[in-house]
Amino acid sequence: MKQATPRVTIWNEYRHERSNPDVQRIYPAGIHEALREGLAPYGFGLVTATLDEPEHGLTADVLARTDVLVWWGHRAHDEVDDAIVERVQRRVLEGMGLIVLHSGHYSKIFKRLMGTSCALLWREADEKERLWVVKPSHPVAAGLPPYFELEKEEMYGEFFDVPDPDELVLVSWFEGGEVFRSGCAYGRGHGKIFYFRPGHETYPTYYNEHVLRVIANAVRWTADERGAAPRFGNVQPLEAIASKA
Repeated sequence: MKQATPRVTIWNEYRHERSNPDVQRIYPAGIHEALREGLAPYGFGLVTATLDEPEHGLTADVLARTDVLVWWGHRAHDEVDDAIVERVQRRVLEGMGLIVLHSGHYSKIFKRLMGTSCALLWREADEKERLWVVKPSHPVAAGLPPYFELEKEEMYGEFFDVPDPDELVLVSWFEGGEVFRSGCAYGRGHGKIFYFRPGHETYPTYYNEHVLRVIANAVRWTADERGAAPRFGNVQPLEAIASKA
């Protein structure tokens, strides 16, 4: 039975908000707190974690209580400890959901799970972005209009060096003419992964109702129906075979 209240950990490197006055004005308490506030009406159990906390806030105990991990990173990908990346990857393969936002495409964990460079075309400019729903039957698209627009965003464009998504839910068009696979769904082991493009730190993207709905829908979709406990099918642990004297 699927959990009524998915337990969500929102991870943010929390660097731009403390070093860039423009970002600080938009997200005074950090992107992670804006996401926590925006997702609160959906009834999830929400906690946050940041890069500077011990073990980046992603201790074994925290991850054991996490049904879905939401990841935002940009400036400090290389500072994430490899042991923590390994820990997160293991939990995803066991069944923990993972939602990767915007520049998280270059995170160690996403690149490891994709097995590719995850490189893309980009242009940091004030451009209108129109996000088209291309698979309205997918749970991540529930309650969305056929498209929605962000007045200003950073452009991400093709080619995006990721494996072909298991399901493509959203495609972005930018006023410069580029398009991008902006809502990509994957399965890895027992876990589900959703990559969602919008969210450059200098724009108030994470206050947009449609963006928050996509993330909330993705939480419900990626949450393992068995909860945060490792998922090993119906097989019980084997008992040791007693050797004859």
